[in-house]
Amino acid sequence: MRKPANKNETPKERFKRLATLRTNVVIDRLRILGNLSNRQLYDYAEEDIDKIFSVINKQVKAAKGKFERYTRHEFKL
Repeated sequence: MRKPANKNETPKERFKRLATLRTNVVIDRLRILGNLSNRQLYDYAEEDIDKIFSVINKQVKAAKGKFERYTRHEFKL
């Protein structure tokens, strides 16, 4: 259940609240995705699994990259 936003919360508190909620959603969805590994219920090829986790890994890297500080390197000749 969603916790209503507090108008008095600091940006740090808002980040922690939303990061916790969103991270738990991702973890839950990954657990559910893992349920597809049951060979008695599903048929899949190794290529299918590679494709799924390739796109997931790309999205994880892209999301993490947004948190990394950009260091400006000055060009010199």
